[in-house]
Amino acid sequence: SSPPPTTTPPSNAACTVKYTPASVWNNGFTADVTITNRGSSTINGWNLTYSLPAGQQVTNAWNATVTQSGSAVSARNVGWNGSIAPGGTANVGYQGTLNRAYSSPTSFSLNGIACSRA
Repeated sequence: SSPPPTTTPPSNAACTVKYTPASVWNNGFTADVTITNRGSSTINGWNLTYSLPAGQQVTNAWNATVTQSGSAVSARNVGWNGSIAPGGTANVGYQGTLNRAYSSPTSFSLNGIACSRA
């Protein structure tokens, strides 16, 4: 008999991202981002990347080093939160400005692998 077929889990099985706008006002916002490791091994060192909608700019961040070029955002771990155990989380927060109606990012990648939205 032939061996059973093998399946590769989807890339987004490794992580989920919950993005929550904590506060939104006429020209700014704050957001909370929770990364959950859905994989079976510890993530050592992480970089969460995503695109902010047009008109949004990060001005201040905590629990990560956040940089932005155009709409592309990169949030890298800081020294004390670089490891995410299986089933564990890391949290990032930031404040930003906006010049149009607020909307949340729609897709995220962790270390280059797409994450699903939580």
